Amino acid sequence: MPRLIEPTARLLASWMEAREEWGPNAHQDGSGLRLAGTDLDSVSGFEDWVRRLQEQSDRSMPMPEGSVHATHLWIVEDDTYLGAIDVRHYLNALLLEGGGNIGYSIRPSARRRGHATWALGSVLPKARRLGLDRVLLTCDDGNIPSARTIEANGGVLEDVRTTPIGVKRRYWITL
Repeated sequence: MPRLIEPTARLLASWMEAREEWGPNAHQDGSGLRLAGTDLDSVSGFEDWVRRLQEQSDRSMPMPEGSVHATHLWIVEDDTYLGAIDVRHYLNALLLEGGGNIGYSIRPSARRRGHATWALGSVLPKARRLGLDRVLLTCDDGNIPSARTIEANGGVLEDVRTTPIGVKRRYWITL
């Protein structure tokens, strides 16, 4: 049975296996990799990244220009890292245009088992507790599995538009 947990350094080995599945420099929505720096191969570099992921949810800490507070969660089963999901506490201009409030990704070997649909449904109450009354989710226009995940959780398509990060389907979910 999958669960959502805070990022933890104890899952380093499983996270590294998942990274190998994605391949080098792959984008992983909802993972917070942009906070990682360059040294994820060392224990200390990985621990630093996990700490930054945890700190990003602390609304008392100022965010760098262009960043927003976000709660990062990992999707795990036993001690196996399956993927990540994050809830961005508010939207800046780029997120409103094409990024949304919630991002998620599932490692390739764990796909097609309903993990993304389950994880999205599980974080919606958390988004509500953050004070959001609706959330924006986006996916690439051709990403049919992600579109189905969003729609299965009540997503209503607003539009499909060209954004600075590609052609995106934009959905709203009322909480």
